[in-house]
Amino acid sequence: MNAENFGSSERLVTAAYVRQGAQGRRAHELRLRALLEQGKCPEDGWDESTIELFLHELAIMDSNNFLGNCGVGEREGRVASGLVARRHYRLIHGIGRSGDISAVQPKAAGSSLLNKLTNSVVLDIIKLAGVRTVTNCFVVPMATGMSLTLCFLTLRHKRPKAKYIIWPRIDQKSCFKSMITAGFEPVVIENVLEGDELRTDIEAVEAKIKSLGAENILCVHSTTSCFAPRVPDRLEELAVICANYDIPHIVNNAYGIQSSKCMHLIQQGARVGRIDAFVQSLDKNFMVPVGGAIIAGFNESFVQEISKMYPGRASASPSLDVLITLLSLGASGYKQLLKERKVSFLASNTFFKSAGNKVLVKTALCLILLSLNINTKDSFCKGFYGRKCCELSTVKLFVLNHA
Repeated sequence: MNAENFGSSERLVTAAYVRQGAQGRRAHELRLRALLEQGKCPEDGWDESTIELFLHELAIMDSNNFLGNCGVGEREGRVASGLVARRHYRLIHGIGRSGDISAVQPKAAGSSLLNKLTNSVVLDIIKLAGVRTVTNCFVVPMATGMSLTLCFLTLRHKRPKAKYIIWPRIDQKSCFKSMITAGFEPVVIENVLEGDELRTDIEAVEAKIKSLGAENILCVHSTTSCFAPRVPDRLEELAVICANYDIPHIVNNAYGIQSSKCMHLIQQGARVGRIDAFVQSLDKNFMVPVGGAIIAGFNESFVQEISKMYPGRASASPSLDVLITLLSLGASGYKQLLKERKVSFLASNTFFKSAGNKVLVKTALCLILLSLNINTKDSFCKGFYGRKCCELSTVKLFVLNHA
């Protein structure tokens, strides 16, 4: 309904009532206008009716939803099931073009606008969460591991002679496989035990760079969020080393947006040294279905290079999910969730400290996960989903043919 249609409506319904209805719609439109003009997450969350109105407005901008449209090309947004169409709000074309996941599609102005707005809103949230100087980011419909692979493949063109990736060890298979899949040889740097914490061996990293030769190293692959008693890498020191030796630095920040500590480490690393890109999971940080990640960085042109490395168009589902979520929460709602997570973590820490014969491992620098020493075989942990128990003497990392 536009002003002309509201005017025509006054011939059928009392003018005062029509004007009242027009004012109601105007309230929705003002929210949409603010989003389009500012490109930022609204401070207060939107109601579902406003979000659905917005998505329907975007959908009718795509050519597959034009009235009387008869698509005869190869990419016309055809969907056999009405249920599938409704599930995606009839935004069928996906995002990007064959040469760039961030490019605008001529046949899909609405889906392209969705893509641009999602990236802009997510960038705003990253800044809100603590990385103030980030310059660019994009949502990619792949989980964290494959998104890291995309970063490594982009660096291949910049460092064609390089074949090694320096990697302070973290026992998580997808991180390891991301390097192998990209065709590089991981150089595992064992961590050092400081008190109860496993920390980055900075001297070993620098020694390995010298022995291999900086020109033969694709990048340093560091980690912020990890399983206790492993704590976040010493990002500032690693960033300085990367700057001194002119080696790219990619950060696995899978869980990190929800942690002010992780975001602070990234911000400080970029301030004192070099961080080329950092990758984070959508489902872990925004409570959306698995299958999406955010690739962000401090050099806008490099982030654009990564987006151009993605082959073909891409699914819009992760972008749609995270945009709906952030519009529902608003910036204030997301900040409240961050606060609640921190309070819950501290409460869990207090609970386990009082757990009788169980000993809470002291990992003050790991503010996402807790680690316990369990000396007896009892039922203490049976009620906790996601627990991971192992004997330290038997811990080994086996991935493909690597041990």
